[in-house]
Amino acid sequence: MLESSRRLIAVLRDELKVADDVPLHSPWFKGREWDYLKDCLDTGWVSSVGSYVDRFEAATAERCGARFAIAAVNGTAALHLALHAVGARPGDLVICPSLTFIATANAVAYAGAMPLFADIEERTLGLDPARVAALLKSHGPRFQGRRIAACLPVHVFGHPAAMEPLVATCAAHGIPVIEDASEALGSRHRGKPCGSLAAAGVLSFNGNKIITTGGGGMVLTDDAALAKRLKHLSTTARIPHAWLFDHDEIGFNYRLPNINAALGCAQLEQLDDFLARKRALADLYRARFADCPGARFVAEPDGDRGNYWLNALRFDDAETRDRFLAETNAAGIQTRPCWRPLHQTAAHREAPRADDLAVTEATFARLANIPSSPWMMKR
Repeated sequence: MLESSRRLIAVLRDELKVADDVPLHSPWFKGREWDYLKDCLDTGWVSSVGSYVDRFEAATAERCGARFAIAAVNGTAALHLALHAVGARPGDLVICPSLTFIATANAVAYAGAMPLFADIEERTLGLDPARVAALLKSHGPRFQGRRIAACLPVHVFGHPAAMEPLVATCAAHGIPVIEDASEALGSRHRGKPCGSLAAAGVLSFNGNKIITTGGGGMVLTDDAALAKRLKHLSTTARIPHAWLFDHDEIGFNYRLPNINAALGCAQLEQLDDFLARKRALADLYRARFADCPGARFVAEPDGDRGNYWLNALRFDDAETRDRFLAETNAAGIQTRPCWRPLHQTAAHREAPRADDLAVTEATFARLANIPSSPWMMKR
């Protein structure tokens, strides 16, 4: 057995005393979830209108340092809303990484646009600002005859991407940046909360995220006009009226239900505890894998503070990574490779590429995620 497999098993079984099958990341309900959900049932406010939606939006905006938050049914819908609202249209391109969950590129396709894949940094796992700068220096705001409508960096595993140079470069070419912070609630880049670093930021509250609403998402922005438009689009573009139903454009039925928002309110109240436990777990992993042959712990970028949504190991080669995955899963410990790069999938292999994506492909071949649930770490 690999030394890396032995060490992970020892940490989980001997130190953390997790005896049964170990999930990669599972939700933890230990706060007022039952109280808030019961309140929704008792009052009958379970659909897309209710006090918990407003409360969840306000609390999330405050937590992320944004003026406005617009809740949506899931993170993918929130990404689609944001792209549509900033003007991504059929025939356009959106710069994004290939090393991300497929929802990032799918949302681009929902807007009728195509992803323009650019390579990542090994240090951050996010879009490489130097590659994006080279792309825009060579081509400007058009590529292969298509308009570049937006740039969509992703904070992979909750590790902040290099947002400052990306935003500055895109601003110089008139390209709006939408921050895919789906995995990064609680992370900070240069002291600022992720989700509030660009024209708009998007969060996800899927069941495997750091807090969950079962399914849910959020768009964050400081722009009052953009926030108003996002909410209008998310509520089928209905013109406000006490009883009349009229719609002034094609909108989307994307509003988060009150019952999901109630769950989110209770979860958000526990975010600081979840973050502390996840950081303690990351510190434990970092220490135990410090001198591990063939593998090293993936740490947050220098100067930033990640939420360690998913902890990861980077292996010396793909063969060792694959053996680690086989050995740990055989032991009842869920580990997994990173998502297959999107330019290698049937869904997006025809999308244009800004460069050779060599770092993306090498990183995918050597990464493995390891169990990261906050409940595993006793405090």
